[in-house]
Amino acid sequence: MRDTYVVAMALLVTAALVGGVAGPAAGAQPTIETPPTASAADGPAVAQADGADTCEFPVELTDATGTTITLDERPERVTTINPSAAQTMWELGAEDRVVGVTQYAFYLDGAEARQNVSAGFGASVERVVATDPDLVLAPNASAGDVAPLREQGLTVYHFKSATSIDDIAEKTETIGRLVGACERAAATNEEMYDAVAEAENRTADLDRPAALYPLGDGYVAAGNTFIDEIMRVGGTENVAAAEGDGYPQLSNEVILQTDPELLIVTDPEAPILDEEPYASTTAGREGNYVVLNVNYLNQPAPRSVIESAETLSVAVEELQTADAGATESEGDSQSQAPGFGVVAALIAALAAALVARRQ
Repeated sequence: MRDTYVVAMALLVTAALVGGVAGPAAGAQPTIETPPTASAADGPAVAQADGADTCEFPVELTDATGTTITLDERPERVTTINPSAAQTMWELGAEDRVVGVTQYAFYLDGAEARQNVSAGFGASVERVVATDPDLVLAPNASAGDVAPLREQGLTVYHFKSATSIDDIAEKTETIGRLVGACERAAATNEEMYDAVAEAENRTADLDRPAALYPLGDGYVAAGNTFIDEIMRVGGTENVAAAEGDGYPQLSNEVILQTDPELLIVTDPEAPILDEEPYASTTAGREGNYVVLNVNYLNQPAPRSVIESAETLSVAVEELQTADAGATESEGDSQSQAPGFGVVAALIAALAAALVARRQ
């Protein structure tokens, strides 16, 4: 029974990671190995004689599988089979050319009007074909869907795993080149890097609190993941990174040993703080948690970086300011617990996220 339960939980976590909405792990990008080709190791490579800066067509780009994709003209019908690609298309101002999305991209303005191509943990080949796309964008989490779609004669560009800010910038630039939106892609990347620099500067002189992002049943976001990168940029130390890469399942004993001071959650009620082993960590005992937007935290795309990095770095700054204020005023007043005023201020400042210290 225990083995069956663990397998079931693993499937649920996998579904959430690949998806984009369901559960606290929604939309995260697990690492999936690509074929051992030179192109896969080096990442997407531009192979256009005229130069990518012109954003002219035809264009040839080699994807993470080593397959060269040729587009003779600008694609007018684009289907995305992962929400991170859909988010990027919206950022590039090319959402009017998106004809198909997964259900996990419905948080994007107007996305529900597009054809839903979801099927279980991935995309439905039949539904994607029915959108009659000129181009299908398949980020790394959708690796299993690439070959079946190509067998149907579709042009599919498959991205390598995005685990860093630079990876996301490269993916954004590539999508911009594929759809003829190079200038917008460059502007988006500039905005993203500016947000990263601002977040890093905000916390540069602060202590980095030990933090953990639990996904449920012991699963956590560890090293070599997009979430780990966001935690670093946001001014925290991901304690799970020392336990491995990807999204491992840790025992209660290991979680207690990591003893996070801060938990990252996507539910404003943060019920996990009352659950063991988290309730017995420093974060659980002191009620320290940060609520991040699930659609941004778990999808490696530019807006995800911009919003999550800002929210987390502001939260780290506010929590440490609250700690300093509580230390200075200790004994002066017992009318409210430390951090209560910070909650109100941060809620007002950040409509999409919450940092809180429970009484």
